[in-house]
Amino acid sequence: MKRELDNLVTQMHSTGMRYEEAVREFKKQYLREVLVAHRGNQCKAADELGMHRNTLSRTMTDLGLDLAEVRTGLKRPPRSERPVFRVYRQGSRQG
Repeated sequence: MKRELDNLVTQMHSTGMRYEEAVREFKKQYLREVLVAHRGNQCKAADELGMHRNTLSRTMTDLGLDLAEVRTGLKRPPRSERPVFRVYRQGSRQG
């Protein structure tokens, strides 16, 4: 993992990305990953990150991270688009 991070930092530096922008992008991606892991639950994400939920919410706003964007891929599809699985019970009838 350290090697991947080193490569990423090298790439960011070689493309001329400023420090503030690099830190901002790292924070945004890191918060998005934690939020996805907790299915958009800000309380659980904030707890894992070691911050208050209000601080997480404010940081998300500052970074332009939209919770709806995070939750988009997490929602269940509408009933009309869900696959139908039928469960048949096999019981033996005693007569």
